[in-house]
Amino acid sequence: MDSTRWLAAAAIAGILGVLYGGWALLTFITGRKGLTAAQHRFFRDGHAHAGVLLVLSLVYFRYLEDTDFSAALRWTAGLVLLLGVMAQSGGFFLHMAAGEKAAPSIGTRLTRSGGLLIGAALGTLAVGLVAAS
Repeated sequence: MDSTRWLAAAAIAGILGVLYGGWALLTFITGRKGLTAAQHRFFRDGHAHAGVLLVLSLVYFRYLEDTDFSAALRWTAGLVLLLGVMAQSGGFFLHMAAGEKAAPSIGTRLTRSGGLLIGAALGTLAVGLVAAS
């Protein structure tokens, strides 16, 4: 099995995690203790970013096959994308747990770093697609 299939399988496993996250969010919202409004927003945003970006990654891996990249570069580009997805969405959860209201935290820095990684992976794919045409 080639790299894009393994990476897609990892993304699908991540989507299963997002499904569990939706269940957990409902549990927190309807539970006795519940979440504060800010915690609810960051949990929802992290959950939504993870879901959308993992679906984007499935499309990414289909197009990654159309490049002339070596196997090592395909692995690297795909792993950078998945790492970026985890960092961007995970930063919301980290800020929810450890951040201060209206103040930057390690979670907000992680979210921004994830965005940069996703951008780098998408830029790499764009270059690869143009070079292959």
